[in-house]
Amino acid sequence: MKLLVVSDSHGLTSELVELKKEYHDKVDAMIHCGDSELSADSDEMQGYISVRGNCDYDRSYPLDITENIKGNTIFVTHGHHYNVKMTLMNLSYKAKEVGADFVFFGHSHALGAEIIDGTLFLNPGSIFMPRGRTEKTYAIIEKVDNQITTKFFTHNHQELLPLRHQFVL
Repeated sequence: MKLLVVSDSHGLTSELVELKKEYHDKVDAMIHCGDSELSADSDEMQGYISVRGNCDYDRSYPLDITENIKGNTIFVTHGHHYNVKMTLMNLSYKAKEVGADFVFFGHSHALGAEIIDGTLFLNPGSIFMPRGRTEKTYAIIEKVDNQITTKFFTHNHQELLPLRHQFVL
């Protein structure tokens, strides 16, 4: 399974179109973790599994979504309802509740990936205004057997090699 995860684009359109062009035939799903500030029916958001962030006014986006992709349970949220800027505890409780293998979220604009109780929690950072780093980022997640690889890329598709992680479940 291979996934693209992006978040917090805050009205940017060319970057979302470019990501679709680059990855639509290379990944099993493209995920947007909210704060696109675009309508759900906009051309730019077509093809993304998307949720509503605190800056999204289109109520047709769900607050959270759980998807099954290639036998993996994926939970997507923006994170503001789970207080992710302070702790991942509330989000980890929700992950257990829905049986998530992967949890993708945004809100803080700070990238990161970690395994908590056998579940991958990943924030791709922001493709618009990063915090904690200067690079505008998105993530590619790949799972082969019991190994997960997370890669973070700049908005112009350069991998941030020191941030690559491999996790064994």
